[in-house]
Amino acid sequence: MYIPKYSITNKILKNIGAVEAAKEVIENAPLVPYYEKQFRTDAIARTIHHGTHIEGNDLSLLETKRLLEGVEVVAHERDIQEVINYRNVMRFLDELSQVKNEYDADTILEIHRKVVDKLVDPAKVGVFRTTQVVIKEENTGRVIISPPAAKDVPGLVNEFLIWLNSQESADLHPILRAGIAHYVLVSIHPFVEGNGRTVRAFANLILMREGYDIKRFFSLEEHFDNDLSQYYEAFASVDRQSPNVTDRDLTPWLEYFTYVVAIELSKIKDKVRRLSIDSKLKGKIGEQIALSERQMKIIEYLTEVGGAGMQDLKKQLRMVSEDTILRDLNKLIEKGIIKKEGRTKAAMYVISKS
Repeated sequence: MYIPKYSITNKILKNIGAVEAAKEVIENAPLVPYYEKQFRTDAIARTIHHGTHIEGNDLSLLETKRLLEGVEVVAHERDIQEVINYRNVMRFLDELSQVKNEYDADTILEIHRKVVDKLVDPAKVGVFRTTQVVIKEENTGRVIISPPAAKDVPGLVNEFLIWLNSQESADLHPILRAGIAHYVLVSIHPFVEGNGRTVRAFANLILMREGYDIKRFFSLEEHFDNDLSQYYEAFASVDRQSPNVTDRDLTPWLEYFTYVVAIELSKIKDKVRRLSIDSKLKGKIGEQIALSERQMKIIEYLTEVGGAGMQDLKKQLRMVSEDTILRDLNKLIEKGIIKKEGRTKAAMYVISKS
């Protein structure tokens, strides 16, 4: 059985700690933006765009979003097909995330089948490669990576999956499991084409199945795409150690991978934290409540100043009528989020603490 080599360094511990802190805030925030669904839809669009852009797709993020919305886009047929395929992959991952089966080669092959549908020779779709491949530097043509021989691919994949399904692996943090899967499968390079998208999707599946998709608010692919040199260097720092995949120490890659997850989740945490008025509030109201943009501004202001009257709120919500503000206030009172102190025009609105 393949057993990955790595050390749990202070950097990894710090990153995992940041991930857990962000996860706690995001999942337990009593209030979330009303546009949560749109936020998730946007994150998926960014994942699809950047996940294909890494591999050379020329569509812009806006064009990708329009295509996903069913709007006709003028572009190369291959670019359009890649986006459609990755959308289908994301839908497939949603289905798979609800099933707690063991991870198997058939899943990897099916993800690959959806990634390269109508893009490569049908004989090479959803099957492990049978030819040797090399990764060359784009500008010089210098060989920088020589993946394992084709005859070794099925065995290496199966050995890795045995480990991934083992108790030893199950005892690891899911972020580490996803990071290890990401590196090992990229290094094995199971397919002639479509490796990157397939492997990143499989790593995402691990996060989704094991409770670390965090509302699907973030996109690791966006970070990788925006800093490709660091992404590739993190791989290379491990690749250079040995020509044998099983002999390499994955610590540098895991430090990078956990850092990326921590950074992306911390961004989401910061978006939500400003609404996390009271950790006990969610228990009082029973579940997360979605707020409109105006309601968010009211909550943020009341949290900042401690309390405010109508005249103060009108200054914060310019171009909004007093009647509209009053309706928002009454809705927040009904939900138990704020309370009104006093009955005159000088009444104050404050965050409810009981």
